[in-house]
Amino acid sequence: MPDLTMLLVDLAAITLLTVAVYFQRHRRRDLVVAFYGVNIGVFAVSYVLASAEVAVGLGLGLFGVLSIIRLRSSEISQREVAYYFAALAIGLLTGLSQTFSAMSTVLVAVVVLSLAVVDHPALFASYRHRTVQLDEAIGDEDVLRAVLEERLGGEVRTLSVQHIDFVNDTTLVDVRYRVRRGSTTTTRAAAVREQVAA
Repeated sequence: MPDLTMLLVDLAAITLLTVAVYFQRHRRRDLVVAFYGVNIGVFAVSYVLASAEVAVGLGLGLFGVLSIIRLRSSEISQREVAYYFAALAIGLLTGLSQTFSAMSTVLVAVVVLSLAVVDHPALFASYRHRTVQLDEAIGDEDVLRAVLEERLGGEVRTLSVQHIDFVNDTTLVDVRYRVRRGSTTTTRAAAVREQVAA
């Protein structure tokens, strides 16, 4: 009878990763299904290939092909890309082990624990990323920064103007900022406008 210990490790790990960590934080059911499907599929194929001499090469090739297919099929965030690759890695680590492997199990635990920690809502909680469309065309970066800080209530760290429309009087900007608790930036925005006007 085949040793299915690593299958149990795989199922436990992918359940923790997708249900206990990802779904509880991001609530996307469709990606939970995708993570499970990819993980189980990779495990099954890796398990069959593990006895072949070219198992490692085929496993890495499978990893790459599945990644390209999935990433081209729909647009997902960088955070979800990390979960997706973790699901692939767990499937490969467990599937390529014909019997229980302490090292593979430890590596799987490291993958799950790492994502659970680095994706915790409390980590860098004050940092935000937004694409903002303003109802005025602003060509001066200092004024733009001040206006964004006033409207977003935070300290702008980086900004990139995507489009300025002087006809319709709009500005589209990609901005990364840090929320400032209990502070106001209205006076600063007004001061910068006055300096530019002068």
